[in-house]
Amino acid sequence: MARGRRRGWGMEEIIIRPFEETDAEWIVERHATLYAEAEGFDGSFGPLVAGLVADYIDHADPVRERAWIAEQDGRRIGSIFCCHGKARDTAKLRLFLIVPEARGQGLGHRLLDQCMSFAREAGYRRMELWTHESHRAACALYQKFGWRLTEARPVRSFGVDLIEQAWEIELQ
Repeated sequence: MARGRRRGWGMEEIIIRPFEETDAEWIVERHATLYAEAEGFDGSFGPLVAGLVADYIDHADPVRERAWIAEQDGRRIGSIFCCHGKARDTAKLRLFLIVPEARGQGLGHRLLDQCMSFAREAGYRRMELWTHESHRAACALYQKFGWRLTEARPVRSFGVDLIEQAWEIELQ
């Protein structure tokens, strides 16, 4: 099977392709809607996601930053971004999302592998990410890949009480 393609829950293969500006609205809408439904996030989350996507579109370094969209049957079903972190040798994983109907098929593994492989190839020595404890499946996937939890603290964000987490991994 060609790299980036795999049979999934629908009739067509799942394709992982580069992010395009036309994907921005979908990413913002899906994040805002799914997090509101699943976690009770308020209206402040969508604008945060919109800002991250706009920053990527306006300032991404094509050599050191990439983003991907997973598609099936012509529909977007997932996203993941590899952005620069605070330190020059550190990449940041962002906007990792799989729509509920596409979960449990190994797509998260494929997207995370794609992102981490790119980060290694781009010369990053480490990766970091920020998430919430309630994302148990994603956290289990990070742990399976060798990420380690570096911080967990209670916060009130997006109108709800959460346990915010920071994770990191050494790539080389």
